[in-house]
Amino acid sequence: MTAYGAASVKAAPDMARIRLAVERIKPSPKEAFEAGQAIVADLRSVLRRHNIPDAAVSASRLRLSSAWEGYGKDREFLGYKCEATFTIESRDLDGLQQLLIGVVQAGVNRVDEVDFDVHAKGELRAQARRAAVKAARAKAQLYAEAAGVQLGSVLHIQDVDPESVGNDPYRSHGGGGATSEEDLAPGHVVVSAAVVLGFSLATQ
Repeated sequence: MTAYGAASVKAAPDMARIRLAVERIKPSPKEAFEAGQAIVADLRSVLRRHNIPDAAVSASRLRLSSAWEGYGKDREFLGYKCEATFTIESRDLDGLQQLLIGVVQAGVNRVDEVDFDVHAKGELRAQARRAAVKAARAKAQLYAEAAGVQLGSVLHIQDVDPESVGNDPYRSHGGGGATSEEDLAPGHVVVSAAVVLGFSLATQ
C-alpha cells in the first residue's frame, strides 16, 4: 500500500531578496555604457551604506542592445540601451523601505520583485519532511486498520516536490499540498514537504 503525506512549517521571515534592473538609453554605445556604469557605481555606494556586503549581491554583466519604439515602418530608433540586473539579499527588514528608496534615487529603473525568505530554510524543510512522513504513516495505519490488515515495514520512499502536487497523481490525496490558506498568511514564510511511502501488508 502507498500513502501520501505532506506538511508545512511556518516561520517569520528574516531576510528579503530584491530583484532590480538598471537601464539607460543613449545616442551612442559609449555613452550608454558610461551611463550604466555610473548608475551601477551609485547603486554600490547605496548598498554599502546599508551594510550589504558584495557577497550578498549578484549582478549580470552590462548588456548593450539597440532600443526601438513602435513597430513596422513606423518604428523609431531611440539609441543604445545599456542594461544590468541585480539580485540583492538583505537581513535588515526594518530598513527595507529606506533601502528601496535609496536604490531608486541612485537611478534604478525597476524594482521587479521583493521576496521574503528565511535563512535557515534547510532546517525548516527537514522539519516539514519529518512531519510529512508521520502524516503518511498515520494515513497508512488508518487505511490498514479499516481494511482489516496489518501495516508492515516501509518498502519504498518517494520524495515529492510540493510545488508540483497540482500536476501529479497525488493532487486529490490532500494532506497539505503546495498551497493552502497558510501560504497566504502575511508575515510568514511557509516551507512545505511531501512524501509517498510504500508499505508491506499482512493479514491480522
